[in-house]
Amino acid sequence: MLDLFSSGIISVWLHMAGVSSAGANAASVLAWEGGIPGLGVAMDLANGGVSRTNPDLPASTAVQEFLKDLKRKGLTEGNQGVWVQAGMLPLVSQQGTTLMPGASLTKIATSLASLETWGADYQFETRFRGTGPIRNGVLQGDLVVSGGGDPLFVWEEAIAVGNALNDLGIRRVAGNLIVTGNFRMNQQSDPVTAGDLLREALNGRSWSRDVQSIYSKMPPGTKRPQVVVVGSTVAQQQFVGSGRLLMTRRSLPLVEILKQMNVHSDNQMAQMLADNLGGAKIVQQQATWAAGVPAAELQLVNGSGLGVENQMSPRAACAMMQAIGRYLQTTSLTVADLFPVSGRDAGTLEHRHIPPYAVVKTGTLDSVIALAGAIPTRDRGLVWFAIINRGTDWDSLRAQQDVFLQKLVDRWGTASTLPKVITPHIDGRRPALGAANRSDILLGG
Repeated sequence: MLDLFSSGIISVWLHMAGVSSAGANAASVLAWEGGIPGLGVAMDLANGGVSRTNPDLPASTAVQEFLKDLKRKGLTEGNQGVWVQAGMLPLVSQQGTTLMPGASLTKIATSLASLETWGADYQFETRFRGTGPIRNGVLQGDLVVSGGGDPLFVWEEAIAVGNALNDLGIRRVAGNLIVTGNFRMNQQSDPVTAGDLLREALNGRSWSRDVQSIYSKMPPGTKRPQVVVVGSTVAQQQFVGSGRLLMTRRSLPLVEILKQMNVHSDNQMAQMLADNLGGAKIVQQQATWAAGVPAAELQLVNGSGLGVENQMSPRAACAMMQAIGRYLQTTSLTVADLFPVSGRDAGTLEHRHIPPYAVVKTGTLDSVIALAGAIPTRDRGLVWFAIINRGTDWDSLRAQQDVFLQKLVDRWGTASTLPKVITPHIDGRRPALGAANRSDILLGG
């Protein structure tokens, strides 16, 4: 249990329970009034195996049955990780503190680090400047786009920018389209490629079928922009500060971007956010600090989860999800506003049979099927879990994970009401890149 105290996990649990451990020894706090029932099993859980002294027999039995089913399929027990806890109370663990490939559970870390850095309401800004005057519908100079890292600057955004330029009286750009800063269009990282896509979107007379298809789904009455750039697309590292600021395009709030990323498990969006944060190691440091887990239980090489080199313990996955919930307590949002909700959001949950209203994040690699989140129950309240399975039979492993969670709900009962801490406020059902983003254009600044 010493690693639990030293890691900060106990402090995290105490905080979630509303118990302050400031100025007090954690062990003495737990021992107060006879301690918190069941926390004596933490030593067993920290040793990495299913606790034999765990008083929560339903959870232990469900895990043992789960492991037996995997063994019958020829899967090694030591390659399977499970961590289950009710609020701050750990219930059962199988390799719960062991590093395993987390696949897209990595996006939990990216989401947590993003919130800690920018805040839920943060909006990325893309600025457009003109280096010359506007005369008779012609911008006598270059059109400069300065990217601010918006991971969802897509066709709809560019069409809105084109219409805003038309509203400013611009129909033609005599100079070049200059791309600076961190600008990506349709998630294209090459600045010239991104700029060429922007050019296409600005001129409704030369749209490809892809743009036509997106435009057909935009609100009726949306204008087709007509802005022709005469010159070339030029990538320029140095910031262009001369000329007039024509407009600023603001992205969706960060929380909505994260919801789209997690519902569809979008690897490119996750990597863009991680790059904006400073890279995988920065994400790793921020996530472990915010979640209070040992640094050894989270090792990342990117922000998306692609590759078995991204590893975490099942306990760390739970702790990061809980840290997001704690962060959002000061807002009107919950973890359900960042991650898909079973029975409500499609995306990666479309063909799953996870208990209703569970808030989860999925993960998939060639030999990894992972799942982490929270399920509401009658007897145990909000139960947090993480499951990391090593195997290649995706459909079978997913089905077994769903059955395992359903067994927990069957034994602990269905919650009569949805807890406020996992009640969603944001709609994650729209396509990540297919619907018009509700971002803002500020003309002139």
